[in-house]
Amino acid sequence: MAIERTLSIVKPSSVSDNHIGAIVAKFEAAGLRVVAAKMLKLTPEQAGNFYDVHRARPFFQELVDFMTSGPIFVQVLEGENAIAKNREVMGATDPAKATAGTIRAEFGKNISENAVHGSDAPDTAHTEIGFFFATSELCAR
Repeated sequence: MAIERTLSIVKPSSVSDNHIGAIVAKFEAAGLRVVAAKMLKLTPEQAGNFYDVHRARPFFQELVDFMTSGPIFVQVLEGENAIAKNREVMGATDPAKATAGTIRAEFGKNISENAVHGSDAPDTAHTEIGFFFATSELCAR
């Protein structure tokens, strides 16, 4: 199995509800390791650039507004098939459709405030990690 890295974001509602530790614990229990992490507050420009792929979609401005509404916790997770494992642990985008025990089922409020973001493919993971972290900030474990 391939060792991969993926980006994970604990979104503003989960940060404000004090769920960072519980969310990280779920990733660690699934065998993923945190190799970089930081808390920050996105500007509208940063959020718009990060979610640029959604710019033409009707929910884009709502997404930018939400992601700039408070601090986020960004982390790089590493492990065997980390991208797929991260997505499995997160659960379906819509918390109402997420499997019981997943992060979104437990901590997501609705499809917009769904607790976490995770990279969906190796290329995306590489780009998203580079958006938030310099290579020197990634720690091998």
